[in-house]
Amino acid sequence: MPISEIFSMAFQSIRANKLRAILTLLIIAFGIMALVGILTAIDSIAYSLNDNLSGLGANSFSIERKWGDMKSRRRGKQQKEADPVDFRQAMEFKERFAFAGKVAVGCYGTGSAVVKYNDKKTNPNVIFNGADENFLEVKGIDLAHGRNFSQAEVESGAPIAIIGDDIVKGLFDGKGEDAIDKISSVNNLRYRVVGVMATKGSTMNESSDRKVYAPLVNVKSIYGGKGDRDYFLLVATKDALEMESAQSDATGLFRQIRGLRPGEEDDFEIFTSNSIVAILKENTVKLRLATVAIGLMTLLGAAIGLMNIMLVSVTERTREIGIYKALGATRRSILIQFLTEAVVICQMGGLVGIFLGILIGNVVTPLLGGDFLIPWGWMFLGFTLCMIVGVVSGFYPALKAARLDPIESLRYE
Repeated sequence: MPISEIFSMAFQSIRANKLRAILTLLIIAFGIMALVGILTAIDSIAYSLNDNLSGLGANSFSIERKWGDMKSRRRGKQQKEADPVDFRQAMEFKERFAFAGKVAVGCYGTGSAVVKYNDKKTNPNVIFNGADENFLEVKGIDLAHGRNFSQAEVESGAPIAIIGDDIVKGLFDGKGEDAIDKISSVNNLRYRVVGVMATKGSTMNESSDRKVYAPLVNVKSIYGGKGDRDYFLLVATKDALEMESAQSDATGLFRQIRGLRPGEEDDFEIFTSNSIVAILKENTVKLRLATVAIGLMTLLGAAIGLMNIMLVSVTERTREIGIYKALGATRRSILIQFLTEAVVICQMGGLVGIFLGILIGNVVTPLLGGDFLIPWGWMFLGFTLCMIVGVVSGFYPALKAARLDPIESLRYE
């Protein structure tokens, strides 16, 4: 029997039992949807984080206080946190660090600022931070309009600001050039806009486009009196090959500035984009493996369901199989026909599952700060798994159908 005719008969059989085929198809589809959807979301978020972290640059690193580690005690665990990096320590490091390159100082202000212009205002979720004249360059932030702070403006604490793209959309109808030299207020304090940052998107729940930077001393004068105020340092070297030497020099100098004794553990940490990305990749690999394992268990259940339905189909079509064999159909053709039915149902379910998985994965990821992604690798995995499930779950029912005795089959009622 020609292969084309076998495929035609398989499709006819599927159409004759539409409800059963659709239910079986949906079992496969939901398993593939969960697998592809979760893997798509993980990849999309990972790529987005990678892009945002790479903005720090291959020849840059940051220095921040150590946020704490867990110390075990009999009555539980207590978190120990290092003292904040204060303004004096940050500025002393900037002045004394002799390694070739640039040092930038930033300051955390608030994450709940409201920016106003005339009768328009933003939601109270704008991040307001302080920055010096080197900050934007070292951080890898580009300006779409306007200019950067000057050293004199930073030292005098001038009431000027650089705003993000989302703020421009909300207050100036997306026209960045119109925002330049306009007087806006940040938490009821007046600032003249001197620059607009180019859009960078978001990382997880923090949008880079919903930020406002003011000169470091200005933000210090507003929030510097609080005991937990924290400053951070960004260091850029001229050559990426000098990174290890620069980090070693920075560690030694900052230990002196922090007053740490020999042998005492560092109470600050050095971060590079490469090290963060490496940690990210390591963790996402584990997430992917866990997702694949869960998806395979789901598909195992789908395979059992499909095998059960195919066995029922063989029983119901026993007389039909007898007629096929009486007309000259061989065991091989019967085996291929039933196996083809199982594979076709699986592949149709796989197509539906892959489509839903990509859709759901790319609906979820923008909410978490990711970008749209077409997961070609996971699509191929989905098709492959569907083929395996179809062959494995359809082989025994197909073999049972092929071994039926034609005479006994014709007598079957």
